[in-house]
Amino acid sequence: MRTLGAVLALAASLAPAQDTGGSFDEWNFTATLDDRPIGTHRFVVSGAAADRRVDSHAQFVVRVLGLPVYRYRHEARERWEGDCLRELRADTDDDGLREQVAQHYAAGCAMGYAYWNPRVVSQQQLVDPQTGRAQAVRFERVPDAAIAVGGRPVPAHGWRLLAGTQHITIWYAADSGRWIALDAAAAGGRRLSYRIPPAGSPP
Repeated sequence: MRTLGAVLALAASLAPAQDTGGSFDEWNFTATLDDRPIGTHRFVVSGAAADRRVDSHAQFVVRVLGLPVYRYRHEARERWEGDCLRELRADTDDDGLREQVAQHYAAGCAMGYAYWNPRVVSQQQLVDPQTGRAQAVRFERVPDAAIAVGGRPVPAHGWRLLAGTQHITIWYAADSGRWIALDAAAAGGRRLSYRIPPAGSPP
């Protein structure tokens, strides 16, 4: 399941596709593997553009015949100045393999997997939240689609992120540009998805 762990690591740093303008915002996704719920991923964005904080927490358990066969937990905090990632602190447990990052980015203008910034889709390198190291990436447009948000279809634009062997599609609402969903290829031809559940759905 290490390929699934790599996908989750990239997903773990995704942030909203809009400027929070000094306010507080959050996204609570249900994660599924081949349409079966495996956990949740919560994102919180706060602060003004000059000093923005992005916090995320993911917890997943993959079960086969009711028995846990894979566990994943990721917690991360990022600090941004404008378009530039300045600090990343992350703690990941990928099915027993522990990785921790405490990295500062004082020189230049490194970018992480931050989809609230529209310039991200023009980048050729992004910082991996699980390792703290930059890696080569490529983005390409995919056909528009209707994506379920809160149980209702929403017209959406999509971008596919290619990072090594990982293929992740990020969906944005066509009318607002807000990040609304994620689909990714996982090991064995399976599909990992993030969706915003209907109000009142169990976590």
